[in-house]
Amino acid sequence: MKRPLDCAALNAAVENVHRAGMPGLFAEVRDGDQVWRGAAGVADVATGRPVTAGMRHRVGSITKTFTAAAVLQQVESGRIGLDTPIGRYLPKLVPGERGAAITVRMLLNHTSGLAEYLPYAYPSLKAFPALADTGPQSLDDHRFTRFDPVELIGMGVTAPAVGAPGGTPGVYSNTNYLLLGELLEQVTGATAERCITRNVIERAGLRDTELPAGPYVDGPHSQLYEAWFGMIDPPRDYSVYDMSWVGPAASLISTVADLNRFFGMLLAGEIVGPPSLAQMQLTVPVVSQEGRTIDYGLGLHPMDGPGQGAFWGHGGTVWGGGALAMTRADGKRQMSVAVNMQRWNRIDSSGKPQPRPVDDALATLYRVAMYG
Repeated sequence: MKRPLDCAALNAAVENVHRAGMPGLFAEVRDGDQVWRGAAGVADVATGRPVTAGMRHRVGSITKTFTAAAVLQQVESGRIGLDTPIGRYLPKLVPGERGAAITVRMLLNHTSGLAEYLPYAYPSLKAFPALADTGPQSLDDHRFTRFDPVELIGMGVTAPAVGAPGGTPGVYSNTNYLLLGELLEQVTGATAERCITRNVIERAGLRDTELPAGPYVDGPHSQLYEAWFGMIDPPRDYSVYDMSWVGPAASLISTVADLNRFFGMLLAGEIVGPPSLAQMQLTVPVVSQEGRTIDYGLGLHPMDGPGQGAFWGHGGTVWGGGALAMTRADGKRQMSVAVNMQRWNRIDSSGKPQPRPVDDALATLYRVAMYG
């Protein structure tokens, strides 16, 4: 059964996430012509300034869907081959046998076997995914660092491989999407940021979405509070941060309204054509950064409720901020949610993050937003 929006239930669900410990969150849910926007909590814990549903926000790896769409557009134009080895385009970045074995598709769906560069770029995260042995110190050290994407890619390429090219399950890695950014620059002659802005963001008419050049979020926005599994207490604001550490993998700034507009147009075949969209929706098992195995396509992944139709979208986190955007396959029901704290789960004696009330409250919000 597809039901119209229950605004009272959505208001209650957003408030419950705030009461469970999230400083602030905001969301937009759409069902056909019906639109609900809501917010709860504060954008600044020091001043008590409230969050509002129209705020701009760092949306993390939702950026990957934009980058993937830009790549698929170049596939459509014949400049990129989806199953062409990346070594043909970027032989210096992925040399030799690996460059010949890893295809563009494998970068898009995280089956390249290339390692994540972050633990090498951030020394205090070197032990990741052994969380208990990590620390947040280098998050502060790199607040204004201007990373070179080629150097970051080099860290991921020279690190021990996490799998064979094309093997499953794949392993989620930002290295893949920095390479796709370099690929876009190679074939278009424009920076990845310019290419994505012109061909995806502007094409979709997104007025509050950008790939930032500097460390600030322009316009009304929330502070972003990072807890790093209880090791930063109280959580620290990382809203001012140079995003070159993730570039075309996770640096996007957007709004919940813009995200819903983008995913609605994408799933309607208005950003890439229907054949390309079908390729984006071909999934393989991939191990996420949280260690869960998920189905992942080309910059898209599905979420299914019991007995419900598939939703397609992406989630994302940065230091202190997070977002999730999901649109039903028919494009009618949409949800975008933004939160202003990350990694709130403390670690138990075995080194695993413990469930917190925020987790259940967010799961309830997603369920009400998508199916309620």
